[in-house]
Amino acid sequence: MFFTPVIRHAAHHVHHNNLRSLDRSLERFLSDAVATPARQTGVTGHAFEQDETSFTLRLDVPGVAKEHLTIGIEGAVVRIESLADAPRQVKAAYELPQEIDATASEAKLEYGVLTLKLGKKVPVSNVTSLAVN
Repeated sequence: MFFTPVIRHAAHHVHHNNLRSLDRSLERFLSDAVATPARQTGVTGHAFEQDETSFTLRLDVPGVAKEHLTIGIEGAVVRIESLADAPRQVKAAYELPQEIDATASEAKLEYGVLTLKLGKKVPVSNVTSLAVN
């Protein structure tokens, strides 16, 4: 069994603290990476949750009526946008970690909070079996 002596000095502590700070920064980045808006205007706050079958995205959009909102889903990206004649402009896009099933999704606007329950698309396997001759 070999033992390596550990020599601590001031430079080591600075390096260690920088690594700890880097670890925290990476952890924050990774936790924010899920459902982080690519661009966002007019949304005052958002929250994201997920379970086995769906993503839930809540957006604060005060002053906007449901008639003034359009929601588009393309693959794993959801886009929320207000119409040009809306009293307040809203524009946001979120990329989720899995594709969205638009048929299993719903949107609800209550008291200035837009809640999107987005169904997760079940991955389809494209594996084809070949017969061995």
